[in-house]
Amino acid sequence: MTEGLKIYGSDNLIKKIENKRNCVFVCTIGTTETSKIEGISGAGASPEKTKYTPAADAELITIGEVKCTNDMAETVVDGNSAPTPAIITKASLNLSKIPLIIINAGCEIKPVIQTTEVGEEGGKDIRTGHAVENAEEIYYNSIELGMDFAELHDYITIGESIPGGTTTALGVLKALGYDANFKVSGSTPTNPHNLKIETVNEGLKNAGIDPESDDPETDILSPFDAIKAVGDPTIPAMAGMVMGSNKPVILAGGTQMCAVCALIKTIDPDFDFSRIALATTVYVAEDETADLFNILKQIDENIPVYVVDPGFEKTNHDGLKNYLKGFVKEGAGAGGSMFLALTHGHDVEELRNAIVKECEN
Repeated sequence: MTEGLKIYGSDNLIKKIENKRNCVFVCTIGTTETSKIEGISGAGASPEKTKYTPAADAELITIGEVKCTNDMAETVVDGNSAPTPAIITKASLNLSKIPLIIINAGCEIKPVIQTTEVGEEGGKDIRTGHAVENAEEIYYNSIELGMDFAELHDYITIGESIPGGTTTALGVLKALGYDANFKVSGSTPTNPHNLKIETVNEGLKNAGIDPESDDPETDILSPFDAIKAVGDPTIPAMAGMVMGSNKPVILAGGTQMCAVCALIKTIDPDFDFSRIALATTVYVAEDETADLFNILKQIDENIPVYVVDPGFEKTNHDGLKNYLKGFVKEGAGAGGSMFLALTHGHDVEELRNAIVKECEN
């Protein structure tokens, strides 16, 4: 087994893609006004500034600098900070020399770089019960993209950048009938589970959805009702790309990708999950405040998880060491991009040094 990489479940997908270099990395960006709720997300210098994070991440990965804001790309909690995972993604993709495409599923602030748009506007506050009215449009636009990617590449890796994404993931999972309370991860050392649950419950109530009720009037009529009520733009975008592809897909992310898998399962109960896998960081997989594996098991027991441990404890970079304390954990496809670097012949020390150098730059 490659040092720094742990495999939970089958390694069949790795065998399918080994020795294949024709891959594309897709970073799906979006915003949700849910991230502006005080205390719900650490993916920005302040709740209001979280609207800049996806655009900033896209710019950083693509051109190496942030244009849309003057703020540093980092997570800040109680005076301590950790660099955005977009830096990890940039360093990893540079090592593996894999092409990058930015998909804009719907952003309040658009990056000043070229993107492929599948949605026109950011998601609303899920407490309203009206979060993403154009969910189906995003999904079907993304199916076409998935088909295009599959024609050109041997496999696809899909990541995301959306502050507040674990809360919207919780909303979608609950709306679709999954037990996800106290199980989604978060970007801060203290996971605000109660705030997330209260936010989701308010949104479900205002949308007239109660998955725990026996009253058919409170059931969702379509899988997209869950997204429209309490989701975000990136979830239907990523699900659409997976459904449009007939090639292996690596979902580069943590508990947010569980919501993607749940949506896919609800749309197509017979979907073959053997052709996808999650690739994430050790900081998500071993997050004691969450339970990625429990959520996935509820959806399908055949979804493997590839976990990368970059060994940040061996660096002298204080910001990266804060990942060990529960800061950030994942985002912008960081876990999946590191997985690609490791499976493209680079060892974990080389990867770690590249990440540190990128941070110093």
